[in-house]
Amino acid sequence: MNRRMIIAIILVVAILPAFAQQVSNFSLTNVINGKQVSLDTYPSCAGLLVIFTSNVCAYDEYYRSRINELGNDFQDKVPLLLVNPGVEPAESPDNMVKKAKESGITHPYLSDKDQTLMANLGATKSPQAFLLKNNGGKFSVVYRGAIDDNAQVEADVRHSYLKDAIDIMLTNQKVETPEVRPVGCTLRKK
Repeated sequence: MNRRMIIAIILVVAILPAFAQQVSNFSLTNVINGKQVSLDTYPSCAGLLVIFTSNVCAYDEYYRSRINELGNDFQDKVPLLLVNPGVEPAESPDNMVKKAKESGITHPYLSDKDQTLMANLGATKSPQAFLLKNNGGKFSVVYRGAIDDNAQVEADVRHSYLKDAIDIMLTNQKVETPEVRPVGCTLRKK
């Protein structure tokens, strides 16, 4: 093998998992009702929308109503799971419950304090979205990244990356832009 071929193989192997990544099952506690949530909880949905979030990140506040709207618009086909992997005191399960009440969060708000799902999906920002397609009970990532192109001014959004990816996935087409760099607060690893 020549050097170019080796480099090409390395690049394909490095990039491929990001776009065809199978998601391992998980079991996380929904702080709103104390119930366990896993991929098995959603056997018949077309997919799942997983958004990593924080109680204290300003970007999460900018996006809160847009995230809630997406969750409501697609709840029957693509349920929304909010995941908080923060280990700081402000991100504790008790503070998550308070934040849910203050912000009117009604979608499952999952505590990932072991950061298992965060590591599994490779989440690095808050908020960061992962759209998972259900392929006969096996879920794979078809989109990851930004929600749209304007965190601070909703009225100035020109590209709704996440909504577009959901619409495309629901028509069984390939998401042509499977990743857009997210903006937000860095998720701190424990």
